Amino acid sequence: MKIKFLIFWSLTAIFFLLSNTTNAQDATSILNNVDKLLFAPKDQQSEVQLILSDKSGNQRIREAQLWQKGKEKRLFRFTSPAAEAGIGFLSLPDEVMYLYMPAFGKERRIASHVKNQPFAGTDFTYEDMESVNYASKYKAELLSQDDKSWYLKLTPLEGIRSDYAWVEVYVDKQHNYPLRMESYDRSGKKVKSSVYTFVKDGSYWYPKEVHMTDLKRNHSTRMISKTIKFDSNLSDDLFTVRNLIDY
Repeated sequence: MKIKFLIFWSLTAIFFLLSNTTNAQDATSILNNVDKLLFAPKDQQSEVQLILSDKSGNQRIREAQLWQKGKEKRLFRFTSPAAEAGIGFLSLPDEVMYLYMPAFGKERRIASHVKNQPFAGTDFTYEDMESVNYASKYKAELLSQDDKSWYLKLTPLEGIRSDYAWVEVYVDKQHNYPLRMESYDRSGKKVKSSVYTFVKDGSYWYPKEVHMTDLKRNHSTRMISKTIKFDSNLSDDLFTVRNLIDY
């Protein structure tokens, strides 16, 4: 009887380990598919509108341009109103990021320890604005699923500096795009919530709108793509500090 008991628990432990390994692989595959969808175009450029709303319902509207090439190059620049025009953000490989403020006339490299600061008064931090594929930044765990979506927990990989202790994301099963993300700080408190609206243009899916809410400030920013163009063969020269300040 004792031998049968030990065999039973040994088989149970093996099954548990295999089950966890399979779930981890599935979660990683899901995250890789999200990256494939998000970065499917060789490049893209868009005109975007940002609507900033405070807790009293007051709104401010800004216009901007966004360029993206591959997975790790992104340039964002405000075009209006006049007070914000020219403010730019550049994201490059290896977590290199720059901010340009026309009032100071000089670019500033963003240190990793200040990535949690809001970008130009929006609810997107520098980390949120950074161009990086999720699978290279997070370890994925499948928490649950239903008929329409997977529910993943993303934890920063060892050596990756992030202001978020973990991120939870709902992924659409049919098309592999994120539906909603919820970010948690190191105390385990939910601090950010993002809702995504994806649409298809030609063969590419892209976020028509991202609604980011800062739960601490009770403040939100809607980033809406007004126009978008894919695969324009954008030059690498566009994604340089020189071009960042040349407005």
